[in-house]
Amino acid sequence: MNSVLDETKSSMSKTVEHFQQQLSKIRTGRATVSLLDPVKVDYYGTPTPLSQIGTVSAPDAKTLIVQPWERTMLGPVEKAIQAAGLGLNPSNDGSIVRVPIPPLTEERRKEFVKQCKKISEESKIAVRNVRRDNMEDLKKLEKSKDISEDDRKRGEEEIQKFTDKFIKDIDVILVKKEKEILED
Repeated sequence: MNSVLDETKSSMSKTVEHFQQQLSKIRTGRATVSLLDPVKVDYYGTPTPLSQIGTVSAPDAKTLIVQPWERTMLGPVEKAIQAAGLGLNPSNDGSIVRVPIPPLTEERRKEFVKQCKKISEESKIAVRNVRRDNMEDLKKLEKSKDISEDDRKRGEEEIQKFTDKFIKDIDVILVKKEKEILED
């Protein structure tokens, strides 16, 4: 039974981590280096993540700077950022690529909040699916006489506690992200 509980907690925890990663890709109007994570640069014929071609930094809330390790990559980095569909317009000064982060319109902010809520709901569904699968595992263990009915009930209560905790975590993360998007 402990292995089922450990697996439940681990799976639900991974779901929350994945949720946080998904949200980090959504713009808040502030410059964050994770904003450029989806950008792939043509590095000698191979699509390569930007972070493997140079250093990405956010010197202030409205600017990102990309400093490629090879000067010859300035043009391809600039083109890749423009082509990524992020609505960003980078400029190259000969040694770095500067990426100003435009302010978000009210309409765009609402779209982003809606997107966050959708991802949140998908994550909650994933947590509930883990709960359902692991409750089934407990019932199978009881049926095969590996655990008693009391153990199964205790296990189900624990799984429900995990479910409640991780769904609450998702809600807290969502509220924080919504606040970041709407306040800027």
